[in-house]
Amino acid sequence: MEKILVIGAGGQLGTELTSALGELFSNENVIASDISKQNPALADFSFQQLDVMDAKALAEVVESNQITQIYHLAAILSAKGEANPQQAWHLNMTSLLNVLELARVKQLRKVYWPSSIAVFGPSTPADNTLQDTVMDPNTIYGISKQAGERWCAYYHTKYGVDVRSLRYPGLIGYKSLPGGGTTDYAVEIFHKVLKKEDFTCFLSENTALPMMYMPDAIKATLNLMQAPEEKISVRSSYNVAGFSFTPKELVASIQKFHPDLKVDYAPDFRQQIADSWPNSINDDQAKKDWNWQPDFTLDTMTQDILENLPDYM
Repeated sequence: MEKILVIGAGGQLGTELTSALGELFSNENVIASDISKQNPALADFSFQQLDVMDAKALAEVVESNQITQIYHLAAILSAKGEANPQQAWHLNMTSLLNVLELARVKQLRKVYWPSSIAVFGPSTPADNTLQDTVMDPNTIYGISKQAGERWCAYYHTKYGVDVRSLRYPGLIGYKSLPGGGTTDYAVEIFHKVLKKEDFTCFLSENTALPMMYMPDAIKATLNLMQAPEEKISVRSSYNVAGFSFTPKELVASIQKFHPDLKVDYAPDFRQQIADSWPNSINDDQAKKDWNWQPDFTLDTMTQDILENLPDYM
């Protein structure tokens, strides 16, 4: 029987992934953990308040709950990372190494760790960015994710740890608030719409970025983790894509349902981060290895959020 530990379960991705894992393995076999107190959305799960930087405490949680798989989601994201780069590096790297080393020592069955399109940089070909290409990240978040990918590949090659990863694009969900990323505008705008407020976007209107709706991100994660080990050919991190759009295109999609939405644009420091990232992602390797295919388009995502978000506001 699998016993799953989700680290960072209270975050935007963590809350929805924990719930999905509960549906797959049953709630009693999924332990939610976070450095903060339990998120009310995860009230049906056993909860451990945990600082993943404390390797001893992490080991005790794994041992006492007979954990077989870890989903390690805790991280400082791109925009927040630039405010305190040393802290971001320390948290993002030390926490991953604590998890990988524990997986090696305890011979855990699987580890999941998310990477990001932030591993790419200004010299990366921006359109249809390939799985293997130039990577010159210029944010501390991207640098830590690139280094993390190499550590994951190393622990698999050197020690046989079955660690798997996805390079997430910008993630858009409605069940929790965003956590300090450069693509957060695409979540914040929906809250403004339903409050009948004008919206000021911190990116310019024609900034195209790869994005993914949260149900597709959960689907991709579970598909990857359920795939047979022999099907996994990428041990750094897989490119995955949903769709790409600009703020202007998102506004147009929302205005099909809320034509009175008014938006202006005031690019800030996050614009420079966005400009270093790809416009679109090639995920052929994920499609080949474990049959990845997204379900949502921009318009179907917009409609789904507008129909469901009011229950979560």
